[in-house]
Amino acid sequence: MTVLTYLIPISLVLGGMGLLFFVFTIRSNQYDDPEGDAQRILSGEYDDHPKPD
Repeated sequence: MTVLTYLIPISLVLGGMGLLFFVFTIRSNQYDDPEGDAQRILSGEYDDHPKPD
């Protein structure tokens, strides 16, 4: 039971750090790619066909 006194604060700190890193990546616009989807649709480089051997 005393192990919970260590595990609960550690898990809260690690969860808080994960949340802070996630908020940092959202604010630094790392998930925004407005032009990428339009370019990938028009490009023939990324096709779904398997390559011949």
